[in-house]
Amino acid sequence: MRRALVSASQSAWLREHATRLGFVRRTAGRFLPGERLEDALATVRRLAGGGMTALVTHLGENVRDRAEAEAVTRDYLSTLESIRAAALPAEVSVKLTQLGLDLDRELCFANVCTLAAAVARDAAKTLWIDMEQSPYVDATLELCRRARAAHLPAGICVQAYLYRTEEDVQALAAEGVPVRLVKGAYSEPPEIALSKKADVDGNFFRLAQSLLGPEVRRRGVRAVMATHDRRLIARIAACAETQGIPRSELEFAMLYGIQRAEQERLAREGYHSCVLVSYGASWFAWFMRRLAERPANLWFLLRNLLSR
Repeated sequence: MRRALVSASQSAWLREHATRLGFVRRTAGRFLPGERLEDALATVRRLAGGGMTALVTHLGENVRDRAEAEAVTRDYLSTLESIRAAALPAEVSVKLTQLGLDLDRELCFANVCTLAAAVARDAAKTLWIDMEQSPYVDATLELCRRARAAHLPAGICVQAYLYRTEEDVQALAAEGVPVRLVKGAYSEPPEIALSKKADVDGNFFRLAQSLLGPEVRRRGVRAVMATHDRRLIARIAACAETQGIPRSELEFAMLYGIQRAEQERLAREGYHSCVLVSYGASWFAWFMRRLAERPANLWFLLRNLLSR
């Protein structure tokens, strides 16, 4: 089922037709506060009132037109300016294929640098670079490292289901690169990725332990644990407590609309609780991957179908 949903996310026919269906749009609304930037920022304000921060992303990927990549960059600049003007506790996260990686690596890098330079105006904030399918991993790591070499505040997302990620995390931590750890939401071949949930969970915890280790913390590496799994969250919190890591220095991140009570509990108990808030019209592929991640999300879609 998971593999079928991920495959469906890549279907142009489904993207065109399914997004017109009311029950699909209603279900997507659980994870997407709206298609406009104003919708996303209103949500960020509400979250801030509950002691939570936000990670804002403009949905879209695999841009095939140079002008569109530049338009996305301008949109993110506007987003950053709006966040700064309102003094909101929020950062942004970008996909490199949305900034032109499929077109021209140097164009993409220039767009990354433009955004990272804008982020650098706010101390202690990071431009987060999302990780996409496995063919993009090396290029994504390279451009993140190049931005860091230019003294720009770039951080990167890594995926626990890839076998290679343990080595990548070790190298990134040694370089002081901020890391956001996720499980992974694409369909990857078994030669390069774990497929069983228990194995992915186990690797996620091992990587989290590594990122919370004393040597990594001495280097000042920022680590964000992006999971909705309450058992994993509890294990990571217990691990941090045994090492004397203050709750305020332990960062968790979750998607808007998933585990809201847990997001609020973490903030209430003094942890850094961040919520990924997405907006934009190109939400279909992203939405299908959200269904693939958790069976409960698929049941939510079916309930909306039956209630039409």
